[in-house]
Amino acid sequence: MPLAGKGILLTSMNIDAANEADFNRWYDREHLEERVAIDGFLEARRYVAHAANPKYLSLYSTTTLDVLDSPAYRARLASQTEWSRRSMAHFKDMLRVVARITVSNGTGRGAALGLVRLRPTPDNAAPWRDALQNKLRPEQCDGIISMHLLESEPELSGATAGIPATRNEGARDWFVLIDGTHVGAVSAVIAERFTGPAAAPFPLPVSVGTYCLMWDLAKSDIAQG
Repeated sequence: MPLAGKGILLTSMNIDAANEADFNRWYDREHLEERVAIDGFLEARRYVAHAANPKYLSLYSTTTLDVLDSPAYRARLASQTEWSRRSMAHFKDMLRVVARITVSNGTGRGAALGLVRLRPTPDNAAPWRDALQNKLRPEQCDGIISMHLLESEPELSGATAGIPATRNEGARDWFVLIDGTHVGAVSAVIAERFTGPAAAPFPLPVSVGTYCLMWDLAKSDIAQG
């Protein structure tokens, strides 16, 4: 299973140009390491949009979903650093999603990431999950490394402890992740499997986007450091 653990936190946001340099410095010099150091966190990945909105995206993998409601995580949220409070105050259009990893096929990760947001209903969730098991097959596509399904947990998603996430109007949305070697390969799979005639049985996605990996950090990197 290429995504580490069973739980994942997805965050995305825009930032005004005037605050962007400090925002990136904070993410790269404090925030990612601070989060990965929390008990139960395994790794984090950071992306910038190629063709997507919001511009910035981060993925944090955890051993279990419960880690994202644990005392250690909540304590960190309740005691943000001054740099964190200042940076988070500038977030715009933030999405914060806590999710289960329910499908994860392939081995490894790519330099490019596709993000497809789907909106199931209780009635169609089971057949959609079955259909996605067949769609998320990286070995059938050149340039695709791995493919994953994240199913949101509405009670844990959204704003919390000073993080100004927008109210998640699709709190039960699903997110398909497509890891590829380049944006062209990822875009082709999105078009072929999620936005064209072959998208059935799904309607058009809520949104699609492509991102480029900025960097990633594993728990072992912190220990070695």
